[in-house]
Amino acid sequence: MYRKISYISLALCLLFINAIGQTLKEQFNELLSKKDDSGQQALLKRWEQQHPNDPELYVAYFNYYANKSRKEVVELGTQPKGEKYLKLLDKDSTKKEPVGYMYGDIYYEPEILNKGIAYIDKGILKYPNRLDMRFGKIYMYGQIKDYDNFTKDIIKTIKYSTVINNGWTWSDNKPLEEPKKFMLNAVQDYVNQLYNTEEDALLENMKQISETVLKHYPDHVESMSNVAIVHLLKKQYEQGLNMLFKAEKLAPKDPIILNNIAQVYKRKGDSRNAIKYYEKTMKYGDGQSKEYAKQQIEELKKKQ
Repeated sequence: MYRKISYISLALCLLFINAIGQTLKEQFNELLSKKDDSGQQALLKRWEQQHPNDPELYVAYFNYYANKSRKEVVELGTQPKGEKYLKLLDKDSTKKEPVGYMYGDIYYEPEILNKGIAYIDKGILKYPNRLDMRFGKIYMYGQIKDYDNFTKDIIKTIKYSTVINNGWTWSDNKPLEEPKKFMLNAVQDYVNQLYNTEEDALLENMKQISETVLKHYPDHVESMSNVAIVHLLKKQYEQGLNMLFKAEKLAPKDPIILNNIAQVYKRKGDSRNAIKYYEKTMKYGDGQSKEYAKQQIEELKKKQ
């Protein structure tokens, strides 16, 4: 198996807080771009000796170990994986079906990555308002598909947001603009990431995150919709509808909410109410949602 090391840079973690830190950043980035592992190690050691309390030091260590742990391999399999792959054909030219596939894959060496996680944990402990540190860690859990810790750290972040009244900072220790909105938008992206895995086992993770959001931000319509979707996929239609009706009161013109209500009614076999909400979706939705709602209405009317 052929292996090569690929280096990544988590851009959200590479800004520095002062003139001295800026110089170190430039040196670190240059060494990173040159793939100079020994140079990076020497710089980090010197940095730690000179400025042990610099929050960017923890970020740099995290980036160093995340990059070092990332490996790219070429694999063979019976099914294609990813967008780029090679088909392996049988020597017998009469056989048209591939006998296998060759594709690239990425994995992270746990022992190395865990060193980076340990550093960013120290950084979060010392600088708990640094949202970039938290999101960098969550990002890596998503990359390695450790959805248990992925979920736990998202929930910790949501809970802590109310403790500090969303007084989040980012790189350069600068306050975020609209920090509450920024955080909740990111959390919604993480929930979408779980949903897009299409793994039923992760529905509970989606629900846990969304219910935590609603506990602290009870008017967050997107989280209401998330919880409703989980109920819908579990065929718990009444529970899903109840949550969607709450969301509709807060956002009566939201085409996603209206479409989801229509979908629940459709699955329940209630064509009349399904058509009613698809019509609302057409009224307030964009071109794509309007076209979808129109098709659904036509199909439902054919069955009446």
